[in-house]
Amino acid sequence: MVALLGFLLAVWLVCVVIGIAVKGLIWLLVVGAILFVATAAVGFVKRKSLGHR
Repeated sequence: MVALLGFLLAVWLVCVVIGIAVKGLIWLLVVGAILFVATAAVGFVKRKSLGHR
């Protein structure tokens, strides 16, 4: 699960950087933002489920 979160964070970072750097790829910035929200949600759920044990 940690590897999945790390992979999602890496993909998010690459999408955001490319989306900012290239003018016509604003949609990539949006995809990066969506990936960030998804990664944060998965991390929050994982952290919450570990706290109840």
